[in-house]
Amino acid sequence: MRTNNAKWLIAVAAALALLGAACGDDASTDGTAAPGEDTATTGATGTGGGGGVDLSGSTFTVGSKEFTEQLILGQITIQVLEDAGAEVNDETGLVGSDTVRTALLAGDIDMYWEYTGTGWINHLGNTAPVVGEQEQYDAVAAADLEENGVTWLEPAPFNNTYAIAAATENAEELGVTSVADLAPLQESNPDSFTLCAAAEFLARDDGLPGLEEAYGFSFGDNVSELELGLVYTSVDAGDPCIFGEVFATDGRIAALDLTVLEDDQQFFPSYLPALNVREGVEGIDQLQELFAPVSAALDTATMQALNAQVDVDGEQPEDVARAFLEENGLIGS
Repeated sequence: MRTNNAKWLIAVAAALALLGAACGDDASTDGTAAPGEDTATTGATGTGGGGGVDLSGSTFTVGSKEFTEQLILGQITIQVLEDAGAEVNDETGLVGSDTVRTALLAGDIDMYWEYTGTGWINHLGNTAPVVGEQEQYDAVAAADLEENGVTWLEPAPFNNTYAIAAATENAEELGVTSVADLAPLQESNPDSFTLCAAAEFLARDDGLPGLEEAYGFSFGDNVSELELGLVYTSVDAGDPCIFGEVFATDGRIAALDLTVLEDDQQFFPSYLPALNVREGVEGIDQLQELFAPVSAALDTATMQALNAQVDVDGEQPEDVARAFLEENGLIGS
């Protein structure tokens, strides 16, 4: 999981104050906002990608989970709202899906980006995914609105599903190309049948427990629980594990030349991200209009590149978010 860097936050806040600018969801970075830190910022009125939506006089609290992609999405949200004239409190970097969901339902935050598979299985308690990305989105959006008053805005078109990966040289040496290949490997080469994963994946129904049940194998004691960011480098090194949990849109997959195993049985649900807005927040139609072009611009290749700018190149999430928004004419126009 990502950790917070208080010194960096203080430096960024000071720099932004001098410039008169207003800037503010398992992978890791050191550039998060501290959970529970309430940083109010006020953005100048702008037209941006929302075609002239004016949120002057409105105040929102934006949350996110703690991993890189979520931090970027959180900063995108903050900057789009500020550009439309809203005042924004930054509560990004909350640790874990359950934590940020609880904060949303309790009214501690007003919005955050959630994934359709997580919402459907983990938050709404369903045991099986809905087949089809759009169908899964439609189902979770309708059910969550009816049961909890949570509005799911239009989803981005990238699917940040879970996956199992290995270093390419290890996958080739073991002859493993799919998750189904792991079951015979458990018998033929038990020393290589090792997994690194973060705590949330190890406990989720759509994580390791369900995966083992679906495919008929068990890693047993051959599991190393790591902070998610360390999973990628550990898998690359083959120590302490050969296989690991990854996110499909993580830029480190390509940077480290990892091979993603085919999910033969399509066990993992689709995980399209959509901005979730709690019941009681006013201006849903305006938020829909404001964020529709933002979601549309976040395809798979774009999200992978944004993640890599943080995890591989060492840039800060808010800088990556701002560059993306400016390059796509989504703020400041």
